[in-house]
Amino acid sequence: MEPAARPARLALRGISKRYPSVVANDAVDLTVMPGEIHAILGENGAGKSTLMKIIYGVTRPDSGCIFWNGKEVEIANPAAARELGIGMVFQHFSLFDTLTVAENIALGLPGRHRMAELELRIAEKAAQYGLELEPQRHVHTLSVGECQRVEIVRALLGEPQLLILDEPTSVLTPQAVQALFQTLRQLASEGCSILYISHKLDEIRQLCHSCTVMRAGRVTGVCDPRQETEASLSSMMIGSEPPAVRPGDREAGRVVFSVRNLSVPRAHPFATPLSDISLDLREGEILGVAGVSGNGQQELLAILAGEDRRAPRESILFEGEPVGHTSAAWRRAQGLGFVPEERLGRGAVPDLSLAQNMLLSHQNRSTLRRGFIRRPVLRRLAGGIIDRFRVRAHGPQAVAGSLSGGNLQKYIIGREVTRQPRVLLVAQPTWGVDVGAAAQIRSELLTLRDAGCAVLVISEELDELFEISDRLVVMAKGRLSPPIPTREATLDLIGRWMSGLWDEGGHADT
Repeated sequence: MEPAARPARLALRGISKRYPSVVANDAVDLTVMPGEIHAILGENGAGKSTLMKIIYGVTRPDSGCIFWNGKEVEIANPAAARELGIGMVFQHFSLFDTLTVAENIALGLPGRHRMAELELRIAEKAAQYGLELEPQRHVHTLSVGECQRVEIVRALLGEPQLLILDEPTSVLTPQAVQALFQTLRQLASEGCSILYISHKLDEIRQLCHSCTVMRAGRVTGVCDPRQETEASLSSMMIGSEPPAVRPGDREAGRVVFSVRNLSVPRAHPFATPLSDISLDLREGEILGVAGVSGNGQQELLAILAGEDRRAPRESILFEGEPVGHTSAAWRRAQGLGFVPEERLGRGAVPDLSLAQNMLLSHQNRSTLRRGFIRRPVLRRLAGGIIDRFRVRAHGPQAVAGSLSGGNLQKYIIGREVTRQPRVLLVAQPTWGVDVGAAAQIRSELLTLRDAGCAVLVISEELDELFEISDRLVVMAKGRLSPPIPTREATLDLIGRWMSGLWDEGGHADT
């Protein structure tokens, strides 16, 4: 038990977890007091997720002790954690696609619930925290951002004493982030402890009372983030400051890929219809698309990538030729690259090796010959990406599902970048990625742009869009705002546009 006058809400002592090829946690100590907002900071693969899974009962530690409100406990499973009063929002969600939002939330709450009453509670809680949700909607129709909202609301409905949040603000506008922070501060003032995992150093400095820094499975320091700078926190986390990303001013080239007056109805009752979408992607330019998740970004990407072929033939032009009717495979063959927001299941096949996952985008004469897969070529290509993007993986034969979220994201980005596409569509390029890896990914996108590629980046990270985009547009309720040069945009303006409040009379050439 802690020697302080009041016991810690949570205390970990000497927690270790080993796997055959890696030590995920090495004698980790952690103390979280009642009402404390405590950040966990570390690179991708530093052991943060494993530690959180131990606290939530998903994983059993090999050694060490867990104290809850001063008493030693064993947390056998998530149900036991929830019974203690621990709630968690995972970076990779634990939702059933075929069930509704309300049904998924019901599975995470103790006891039985009348569905009508639960749906009302969900709607009220979601509205209270500014997280728009439709309780009767099926999860398979939701975007990644909307799934995260389900997880957050489910955790809050459990009235937790300790709430673990993993990258919780990636789906929110700047205004909504501040509203969430106000809510978290209110929860903390009422005695709820919060473990906050984020790679946004400014958030940690603004919100958190203390911070535990991890590197390679070990705790390397504990500090008050309010007394640190972003540079000092970054240095504690990765051993140095991240490389600066310098987009620079440049003249865009000719239009390579364009959309003209695209309107597409809902594919299902909960989808967002697209209304009169027009945009141009130019050689040597990054067009950033801002917006709260669930406003049509997922539907637009499916249309642009060729996964959804309902677009009128003349509404999409590739090198001036109408391609609205063509398949995703045909567009890839013409030089279109695509990074979806879902890493596992779409960006990569979890049960296949990294080398085998190369075939999702590298199907050409170098990897296939007379119908046979050239496995040595795949291994060499995968190994090159692992080295270039500093992916923490045990070689090309490592199973994709064994990688941390950030390392898998680096690999998927690398796989598409090394194709040297003429057009690249990217969704959430640095979601859940540490500051060093985020800087590298952004630098690679800028290098690709400088080589003449036309890049479309959809992101809820406004700082990221301001950092790398040449022009910005905002998506809200299935509509697209007029474009604006990034140097003329402000966070306040983009935040208001994310609510659909752009000038209806304003017109601009895209």
